[in-house]
Amino acid sequence: MYKKNTVVITGLGVISPVGLNADALFRSLSIATSGIRRCDADPLSKPFPAGLIPESFTERFTKLELPYLDRCQQMAILAARQAITDAGFDNFAEYGQRAGLYYGSVKGGVATEQAWYQQLLVEGKQAARPFTAMAIMQNAGASQISIRHQIQGPVMTHGSACSSSGAAIGEAFRAIRDGYLDVAVVGGAEAPLTSSGFGAFDGIRALAMADPTDISRSCKPFSSDRTGLVMGEGAAFIVLESAQHAKQRGAACFAALSGYGISSDAYHIGTPNADGQTAALRAALADAGLQPSDIDYFNAHGTATRGGDEVEANAICAVFGARSVPVSSTKSIHGHLLGATSALELVITILAMTESFLPATAHLDAIDPKCALNHVANTPLSIAKSNTPCLFRVALAVPMWHWLFRSTAKCRQDAILFRCSRAN
Repeated sequence: MYKKNTVVITGLGVISPVGLNADALFRSLSIATSGIRRCDADPLSKPFPAGLIPESFTERFTKLELPYLDRCQQMAILAARQAITDAGFDNFAEYGQRAGLYYGSVKGGVATEQAWYQQLLVEGKQAARPFTAMAIMQNAGASQISIRHQIQGPVMTHGSACSSSGAAIGEAFRAIRDGYLDVAVVGGAEAPLTSSGFGAFDGIRALAMADPTDISRSCKPFSSDRTGLVMGEGAAFIVLESAQHAKQRGAACFAALSGYGISSDAYHIGTPNADGQTAALRAALADAGLQPSDIDYFNAHGTATRGGDEVEANAICAVFGARSVPVSSTKSIHGHLLGATSALELVITILAMTESFLPATAHLDAIDPKCALNHVANTPLSIAKSNTPCLFRVALAVPMWHWLFRSTAKCRQDAILFRCSRAN
C-alpha cells in the first residue's frame, strides 16, 4: 500500500460581492455585511436582487487582452493571481507536468455570448467580432490562467452545476494526494448576471423575490419566509500542494484537506433527493477516517429554495443529527455563484478557521421547522483562541443536481492567533 500525500492549502484569492480580496471578505463576514443589491442586467431584463460586484475590471487589462476576455475570465484571472501570489508563486514553468489547474464554471462567457446573439438576431450582423469564440468558451478562464502562469500539466474544466468548482477542488486534491502532481491552482468563476441568466432561473421559479423593506435581505436560507435563490457573480481560487513540497520551499499553510466524497442521486434533473447527499457526506467522512462527531462546523449549500433547503437539512440530520454540528449558509450575504460557489465558500470557511469565528446565516429570524438544525443565525459565533495546537475540522457541502461533500479541513489553532504567521 503506497503512502498518500497530505494536501495543504497555501494560497487564497477572491473576487466577490462582499470583498475583492481575502482580507475584505473577512471583514464582511465578521459582521455579516450583505453584498446583495438590485441588479438591472440590461434593458431586456426586469430587476432582480443579486450578489453584484459594483465594479468594472476592464481597466486592469490592456486593449489587446480585452477582446479575449468576458467578465467571467477577468475575475478568474484576478482571483487566481491573488491566490498564486499569496502562496509565493508566480510562474510554474519549472514544474512542467507536475503543476496543474482545475477550474469550475457553468456559464462561461455568457455576457459575451448574449451580446453576440443580440447582434445576430436583433441587429442582423452575420459575423461576430474577432475572438468572440475564445471569450465564450466554458474553459476560457482556465486557459487564460494557465497561459499567464505557465501551468503545463493538466488544465481541467468541470461543469457540474453547483458543484463545479467543488469537483475541481476534489479532483485536484486526489491528484496531489495520489502523487500525480506537486501543486495545483484550483477554483472557479461565474458572471451570470444577464437577462438570459436571470430569465432561465426565473422560468423555473427558482429566484428570490426582493425583500420589500431591504433588498440586501432577499436571500434567506433555512428561513420560514425564504422565497428562492439569489444569483451572484465572482471568482475564488486556492493553491493546493503536497505538505512535503510546501515544507521544502518554506511555505506557510492555511489548512489541510482530509477527505472528499462525491455522488449523484440519479433522481431528477431539478429536484434534489437526500440519498445522494448522505452518500457523499459519508464517503467523505470515510475517506478522511473521521466520524460525524469529529466535525466542528458545517458550511451548508443553503440556496434558500423551498425544496432544496429542506432536503439538505434532512441529509445533514441523517448524518450528523439535528442539533449537533453548527451549520450556516453564507449565500445569505453573497448569493449563489453557481459553478464558483464551492470555491468561494471554501475560502470563507478557511478564513473562519484562521480568524476564530463561525460565519452566520444572515436574515434567519424565523427558522423553518422543517430545517431544524444547530444554526449559526444572524451573528457570527466567536471561537475561543488557544495557544495550544489543536484541530478544527469543517465539512462543506455543495448539493443540488450533482452532490459533493468537499472536505474536512484541519488547522492548527496557533495559526489563528497570527494571520501572517500561519502554521506549517
